Amino acid sequence: MKTKTCMKIPWNIVLFSCVLLFYISPKVQVCRGQDEDIDAPPPLPLEEEECNGIFLSYTFISRQKAFPRLKNASAQAWAFKSTATVMNTGLDELKAWKIFIGFQHEEILVSADGAVIADGDDFPAAVGNGTYLSGYPQADLKTSVETASDLNQMQVQIPMTGTQFGLKPPAVPMPRTIRLENDGYKCPNPTRRGSSMHVCCAKDPKYKAREEKSTKFSPRRNGDLSFSYDVLQASDSNYLAQVTIDNKNPIGRLDHWNLTWEWMRGEFIYNMRGAFTRKKDSSECIYGEAGQYYKTFDFSAVMNCEKRPVIVDLPADRAKDEKVGNLPYCCRNGSLLPSTMDVSRSRSVFQLQVYKLPPDLNRTALFPPQNWEVDGVLNPHYKCGPPIRVDPTEFPEPSGLQSTVIAVASWQVVCNITRPRAKHSRCCVSFSAFYNDSVVPCNTCACGCEESDTCSADANPLLLPSEALLVPFDNRTARAKAWAKVKHYPVPDPLPCPDNCRVSINWHIYTDYRTGWTARISIFNWDDVIFEDWFGAIVMEKTYPGYENVYSFNGTKLPQLNNTIFFEGLPGLNYLMGETNGTNPKRDPRVPGKQQSIISFTKKQTPGINLARGDGFPSRVFFNGEECSLPAQLPLRGGQSRTHVSFLPVVFLTVVIWGLH
Repeated sequence: MKTKTCMKIPWNIVLFSCVLLFYISPKVQVCRGQDEDIDAPPPLPLEEEECNGIFLSYTFISRQKAFPRLKNASAQAWAFKSTATVMNTGLDELKAWKIFIGFQHEEILVSADGAVIADGDDFPAAVGNGTYLSGYPQADLKTSVETASDLNQMQVQIPMTGTQFGLKPPAVPMPRTIRLENDGYKCPNPTRRGSSMHVCCAKDPKYKAREEKSTKFSPRRNGDLSFSYDVLQASDSNYLAQVTIDNKNPIGRLDHWNLTWEWMRGEFIYNMRGAFTRKKDSSECIYGEAGQYYKTFDFSAVMNCEKRPVIVDLPADRAKDEKVGNLPYCCRNGSLLPSTMDVSRSRSVFQLQVYKLPPDLNRTALFPPQNWEVDGVLNPHYKCGPPIRVDPTEFPEPSGLQSTVIAVASWQVVCNITRPRAKHSRCCVSFSAFYNDSVVPCNTCACGCEESDTCSADANPLLLPSEALLVPFDNRTARAKAWAKVKHYPVPDPLPCPDNCRVSINWHIYTDYRTGWTARISIFNWDDVIFEDWFGAIVMEKTYPGYENVYSFNGTKLPQLNNTIFFEGLPGLNYLMGETNGTNPKRDPRVPGKQQSIISFTKKQTPGINLARGDGFPSRVFFNGEECSLPAQLPLRGGQSRTHVSFLPVVFLTVVIWGLH
């Protein structure tokens, strides 16, 4: 067995060595290569390094089971956290970025820091079919070249929290896709690795941008409804803004509009001209951050302190009021007509004095409100995007001099009309024809239904005799059942629910002859509201070229809209009255307001049309810009009706089966 021997070093030698090392060590220098940067950020993933465009990524972080705890896994809710990243790795600045995240697990998005939902929805929002996100407050992403690779200006990270259903661990609830929605970029299918996915969106070489003058900010965009938020005056603590609303759609409209938005930085409205808020309540200022900062401020004169104020237009009699009105295009009682009717009445304007809170107490700290929404009495449903910074608006000098006043800063909000979902319309259409004595009424629950045990929301409506169109739905039941008995039509039990529409329109094929044909259109108002300056529009897919005239209305072809005929009331007849009592209120039902006209068509430009097969019925109908619900059936010759489903596949299948036998 070997043993190790240890050599003892005298203590004085050890002490001498330590002292010598102490004096030498400060003079020792470490040499580094010229290319090494000790302050450089950590290297990026390979996919980002190789991307020349816009790099998007989505990373699922974690989740936990939410209450209530359920045994049914498909109904169990899970609270999740994730992060999306948008990074500019190209040579062009990305202005007003917008991305799509294809959520697919019934997600409810509760928060998304650094972004807002592009269509103006509030959090929490149901995003189970996917959602569009836009940047706020960082809407533009600069390039590495112009920022010296400053990631704070090149990219934005969006931490998200939300709730999803039905996918329990270990499965990972990932979106089906992510992509960039800005014009001029093309995104391939994303790559997924475990709990993350990414895609590099490059410039589309086939995309040809419209030639526009060079602008510092994003160019103005087109849409059905356009808002301009212009700062006219700015000081350290407050600013004066002007909001201009322009109706750009030839058949769009707003009636008695209500405008809402969300203040994101504690702002409040001190006063307004040209409009007012539904509530005048200063309590949120007094007990909030504004009251803590503006300690000596008199909040009794403040117009509104709500985070989401509701703003409405002033009535016309305040147009010349020096205190609250006296603005061009103000005080329209909330009505915006399309330019096809009156260009001068397609714009509305109001002003507001806005106070700010720290840390925004300087002249250049200007932030527009987010999440804009606008609605009215009976008009299209608009979805609004986020405010986009645009070049300052130019105004004519108020004194009349030949000069131009330029706004301090300007933003644009664009809203577009969305088609109403099934059973969410606000007007409906019935069909009838001279060759069929039954009327196909409006669809069941066309304008919505409340849950009821006394009627069916899914049953098809009962066919009616023509005189029943003038009778309120509550009084039609006996007539409809009697008509079904005479015609041997089935009667469901329970009976179908009403359409619940305030406005209904009947389209009736009136005559059909060798060289032409006519239709009668009847508009019924089942509400107490009077529709002033009403208008309608119809889309005739096959018979549009043959349109000749409408006799009790003003009718116009709209070449900018495919196959659309626009009509409005004649001067003095442009009021659609509300529902009134019958001649004997104790016995007669209430009578709707009604307007009616004959429309003539020629067959010279449309040879081969077949009215009895449905060619004479419109494919889309609008009233005051709102798209109306159309019946699911068409009246046919011989007293029958048919759906819009094609029967050719059925006939073909029958022939094939017969041949097999």
